[in-house]
Amino acid sequence: MESNLEASEKINLTYFKTPLGELMLGSFKGVLCLCDWRYRKMRATIDNRVQKELKTVYKTGEDAIIAETKKQLTEYFSGNRKEFSIEMLWVGSDFQKQVWKSLTQIPYGTTRSYLALSKMIDNPKAIRAVAAANGANAFSILVPCHRVIASNGDLTGYAGGLSVKKKLLRLEGALPNNQLQLFS
Repeated sequence: MESNLEASEKINLTYFKTPLGELMLGSFKGVLCLCDWRYRKMRATIDNRVQKELKTVYKTGEDAIIAETKKQLTEYFSGNRKEFSIEMLWVGSDFQKQVWKSLTQIPYGTTRSYLALSKMIDNPKAIRAVAAANGANAFSILVPCHRVIASNGDLTGYAGGLSVKKKLLRLEGALPNNQLQLFS
């Protein structure tokens, strides 16, 4: 797709290999707008939403915010970082942004149910909508949707796959030992 956009108006996009799979990192005007698993079912939906709302397209490139994101993710995977300090440009509906903001309030090493997340946004009946917003999150790990589990403790959907979700929760020490055995 040809575009008349200046290079600075495009989304810089780079791929970043982690111990658990490949992430796509994108920045727009110096702010991170994407940190998501490269191979996920909703890849086209997420990419279309980000590009359409920002009225631009992806181009291969890297900048300071992408380099800083790689650094902080590397620290996270090595067990040396529990919180991220990356400026993010959230692209989505007001409701989605509300859910994503509440996800950032779930501390490292803990989990919450979809019901608890619904209550965090003062909308306890919106469990399905909260789950859908959780699944539309374009900031895997940074906006920790992996910390949301079913009310019965089961691991449910994750963009990176359930085995990646389990490994992230294991890295953070968020699962009781009996759950670790169930999902090994």
